[in-house]
Order: sequence, then structure tokens, then C-alpha cells
Amino acid sequence: MQSDPAARDGFLAVEALRQLVRLLHDSARMAQGRTGISGAQLFVLRVLAEHPGLSINDLAHRTMTHQSSVSVVVSRLLARGLVARHPSPDDRRRQLVTLTARGRALHRTSPAVVQERIVEAVRKLSPARRHGLADGLRGLAKALGASRRGASMFFEEDDVPAGKGNRMIRAGASRAAAAPSRRKSRAHV
Repeated sequence: MQSDPAARDGFLAVEALRQLVRLLHDSARMAQGRTGISGAQLFVLRVLAEHPGLSINDLAHRTMTHQSSVSVVVSRLLARGLVARHPSPDDRRRQLVTLTARGRALHRTSPAVVQERIVEAVRKLSPARRHGLADGLRGLAKALGASRRGASMFFEEDDVPAGKGNRMIRAGASRAAAAPSRRKSRAHV
């Protein structure tokens, strides 16, 4: 271990990042292996099981994720028949997402994912610690040149199934601009 406090803090910060990425990676692999869906998809599925009938915005809030990223994951769950969208009885323009019978069956046998624990842990931090964590991580992301747009959920690509064939649509792109995608999921940290 380093004797210089600044070097020690740097080591501890990078080591903590490695531990978090390892937890997320292992959780994503376990989810994929046991359920056939990504860790991000399983996280959304589990939130919907606990809180049925959420809008995309409500789901984004509960998962601490950007609305566009949650929308991509919900689109994948829709394509697999695990969730359905229904108009809200209060406002027909607003769509609510619920689990289908297949989604409920998968949820009953699904393991918890580490994203649930991360969101819960962040929510339990004091406001000052949460602000410090957010400030430090935003600073690191900026120093690394990370995109300012909403990041996809952990180990989930931004591509959305286009329907027929292997063509994918980048979130926010038109179908005409879609290009074939054979990329594997990677962490967006």
C-alpha cells in the first residue's frame, strides 16, 4: 500500500472501481446464464415486479437511469414478450409498463442483480455523501472524455431491435439510418 496519502487515495479509488465493475460483470453474466436476458433487463423486470404499472419516466427514476436508456431496455423486454405497454387509465396518452405472464414466471425464478443493491446503497447515503460521490464520479467521467448524453444501463448496448433481420437501431436514430450491429455488450461506467 502507498505511504503517500494522495497516492493511497488514488489506489483505493481505482481499486473500488475495479470491485464495482467486477460485481456488475459477474452479476450480468449470472443473470444472462440463468435467465437468458441481460442484467439490465432483469433489473428492470424485477423493479416492475415490485412496482407494477410504471411509466418509462417512473421506471427511470426507480432505476436511477436516464429515460432513454430504460426505454431501450423496455423495448427489448417487449420484443421478448416479458412486458406489455398499456395506456394509463388516468391519462390515455401516458403508457404504463407491466409484466406479462411470461415476465412474472421469469421473475419468480430470477436471482437478484447487483444493480438493485447499488441503487439501494446510493439512496441510503447521506445527502452530503451522495453529492460527493456524484461530484467525484462526474469529474472522473469528464476527465476521461465520457459522452454527456445519458449512458446505457450497465452492460447493455444502446441498440434497439428494428424488427426483422439482424438490423439494429441506435437509440434516437431513424430506421433508415440503422446499420447492422454485431457488437457484444460492454460496461458503460
